[in-house]
Amino acid sequence: MKIFSKILLGTAVAFALTSCNDWLDVNTNPNTPSDGSAQYYQNLSHSQFYTNSACQFAAFRTCMAMGDYTMHSQYTTYGLAAAWMPYIGWVTTPYQWFFVGAGPNIEGMYTKAMEAEAWHYAAAARFLKAYGFMLMTDLYGEMPFTDAVGENAIPKYDNGRTIYLGCLELIDEAIELFQKEQGPNAKALVYGDSWNQGDVSRWLKMCYLMKARWINKLTKKGTGSYKDGKYDAQTILDCLAKAQQSNADNTIINHLDENSKSHDVLGWDEPVDYSPLYSVWGMNSNYYVTKMLVDNLTNFDGKGIEDPRADKMLPWAYFAGGEPKIPDYVADQPIKIEGNWRRTAGVDMHTAIRTNGAPYTTSYDVKKGGWYCASDTRAGDTIFIQTTSSSKGYAANVDLIYRKLKSDDHSKQSGVFYNRVSAPTYLAVYHEACFIKAEVLFRQGDKSGAFEAYKSGIKASMELMNERLESWCAEDRNLKDCPSFTPMAQADIDNYLNNAIGTAADLTLPKIMTQKRIAMQMSVETFNDMRRMDYEKGCVLNWELPWEYVNNTQLQQDYLPLDKGLRRWRQCSHEYNYNVKNLQAIGAEVPGAEALMDYVEEGTTNPCWNRHKLAWSINVWWDSNQE
Repeated sequence: MKIFSKILLGTAVAFALTSCNDWLDVNTNPNTPSDGSAQYYQNLSHSQFYTNSACQFAAFRTCMAMGDYTMHSQYTTYGLAAAWMPYIGWVTTPYQWFFVGAGPNIEGMYTKAMEAEAWHYAAAARFLKAYGFMLMTDLYGEMPFTDAVGENAIPKYDNGRTIYLGCLELIDEAIELFQKEQGPNAKALVYGDSWNQGDVSRWLKMCYLMKARWINKLTKKGTGSYKDGKYDAQTILDCLAKAQQSNADNTIINHLDENSKSHDVLGWDEPVDYSPLYSVWGMNSNYYVTKMLVDNLTNFDGKGIEDPRADKMLPWAYFAGGEPKIPDYVADQPIKIEGNWRRTAGVDMHTAIRTNGAPYTTSYDVKKGGWYCASDTRAGDTIFIQTTSSSKGYAANVDLIYRKLKSDDHSKQSGVFYNRVSAPTYLAVYHEACFIKAEVLFRQGDKSGAFEAYKSGIKASMELMNERLESWCAEDRNLKDCPSFTPMAQADIDNYLNNAIGTAADLTLPKIMTQKRIAMQMSVETFNDMRRMDYEKGCVLNWELPWEYVNNTQLQQDYLPLDKGLRRWRQCSHEYNYNVKNLQAIGAEVPGAEALMDYVEEGTTNPCWNRHKLAWSINVWWDSNQE
């Protein structure tokens, strides 16, 4: 919003001037920094970086509540998410990185590109605006949109319908502009494009996939035209026919492990070349996979055939040999051993395990026999391996494998595929197109067509993952000794596709959604899909509500009644501090907010429905039957 452009953007850009070659430096005059001095082609990479980072940070925070990952404690920021205990500390970063890092630059880029007849830059600006504001309405519901990033320092709010349909209009404009021939003096898109390297055909495919994704979220709106806010199955299928047709069409950010001098300028001061998920997840400790994820990867649909991706998505620890002690509470889980590597068990979030102080943090000491837990009652928790990963560039390690003791190779832990420093960000990929198609066709009763799309999505996911595994092992041959890095064998892929995923006759929507979720780990779409399915037990295989939430161990149901669940984030403090009157006013258009309009939080003077703890349980527009 403009208020943040005025308060923070000048300072942020000034920080970017530490290097003349810094690609975050969008100014032509370093003595008078402002967003207005940048050329349209200088804005694009900057805006891409901050928009993607906002999406990735939101994905991590929302997915922690969706059941595949957890933490060792109920009381940490993201441990609370796993327990369905809403926490205001989740909400600021995605908002700030989009509105401050990208928003003002996107609008300026569009205006200048249109003046220069640089239609492809204008199209990219429209895409980024739609992509960012769709994230905002996914998370917060209502938001300044038509009045945002303009001259009004306290912009009015728009309702969810206005934002949603506005984003669809923006993506349609982007599609139109990408199909125009650039003006004679316009810069080629390749000069500023860090996502598709100027390939307009990839941009168009990405636009069509996002349009299909967004219309597909309208499953609660009744059938009709998407332009009227309805579920439009034929338009979804038409878009998918113009979206990615194979992995060759994907839009992927291939992050680097180089610890570049170019750092973000919004206060984290971290390199812009590495994966955002490494920043918030990979480099940090005490994150674990859950039993639900382990079960879905090792015994999908009860066929007893392990997913070849399991070794890559579940963490491993190096151990000196011998048979590990398997506690009774994980006796039903497969504990896989390959050479000197042991794979983790999953934390069962459908039990009270975390209320008993588990998983207890594992330590390493060669004098004590290697891995151990300093607890008499939780000594067996060494079976739970943290997801921590490492890097050569940023962490100055010898390779991508984390070591609990940096000097001891026996204390190695593998991390997981998606949280490594150079793990790719899959922005717009073929396997998502397949799973959307499978869902649409399944809803239409075409189980044969749905199954073919579903199977193609699983296959595409495995092949895409293999591409990165192969490149990691080519970069460092020592990584082949760790099962987490070795590429999947074609025989294992074929066996899984032919024998583990079922048939057209027994295909179900939960199977489709489970495989989509496995393929799209750490995507906000996981949160969106779970809301669309109303968190019904079994809507994803092996999914059910967290034990701690059902048993209300921290009064979670005071925030999220059992019949509602987590439906949105509350707004962040910037909106309460600078724009609370407009935030309060939009409440009159939000079903569920009317009973909260007079609420005044202790220590404040202005009434604000969004400050009430029940605000977390109010459905966003697309997740409701509201017109």
